[in-house]
Amino acid sequence: MKFIGAHVSAAGGVENAPFNAHQIEATAFALFTKNQRQWFSSPLTKSSIELFKKRCIEYGYKPNQILPHDSYLINLGHPEKEGLEKSRNSFIHELQRCEQLGLDRLNFHPGSHLNKIDIDTCLRIISDSINIALERTKGVTAVIENTAGQGSNLGHTFEQIEQILYYVEDKTRVGVCIDTCHSFAAGYDLSTPEGFRDTFNKFEKTIGLEYLKGMHLNGARKGLNSHIDRHEPIQEGVLGTDVFKLIMRDPRFDNIPLILETPNESIWKEEIALLKSWV
Repeated sequence: MKFIGAHVSAAGGVENAPFNAHQIEATAFALFTKNQRQWFSSPLTKSSIELFKKRCIEYGYKPNQILPHDSYLINLGHPEKEGLEKSRNSFIHELQRCEQLGLDRLNFHPGSHLNKIDIDTCLRIISDSINIALERTKGVTAVIENTAGQGSNLGHTFEQIEQILYYVEDKTRVGVCIDTCHSFAAGYDLSTPEGFRDTFNKFEKTIGLEYLKGMHLNGARKGLNSHIDRHEPIQEGVLGTDVFKLIMRDPRFDNIPLILETPNESIWKEEIALLKSWV
């Protein structure tokens, strides 16, 4: 079963996200459980939590169809003590909000060395950050999103992600989200059937498909190996549509949230319908 949706607005309260997803005929959705431009936020109210859960039941969204995303401020590999502590506390805060909402995973960008420490040191700090967060929470899987490798962002190779996973103690509560645009920008050629096959063979060999907990389906504005993170609608840009057809027809990507983060939300309903037509 393919669960297809988009990163919908939770403006006015998290309880509005399931309704917004239903409006675009999504069978999955992503959301921010708080303002992504703030480190912390007011606690979720009892009424918001109850209404969120009620609407998820009403519209048929189970936890494995929902992929919350954490704040872009968080850097779990921060090279400085103050920034790292703030990031870790904010990440725990976000995991706890997911817990309260009955959600079972939280997507995050792994972190950046900011050109102040070496890559291996930063990757180990990210692993340590995940370990601390998992120790202080329960029931929610930390889902590492691969990046485009823009600037000093890490997690743009499968080997870097595997290195993070290696030092995570509770491997039952860690996973990976593959973003099609980020993968292409990082040098994984998903634009052809051969490149698609080679990429996911490498993912299986390096990381393991059992860790795949979600995907972001995005077109790419910039070319292969550009290391520039610019999304396009799935029928635009330089990536092409073959990759999305292949994902839709591949049972390896069943039963996880497949989420559009394409820039034109006015066509999300049409993009979702198109993806469904390729299943």
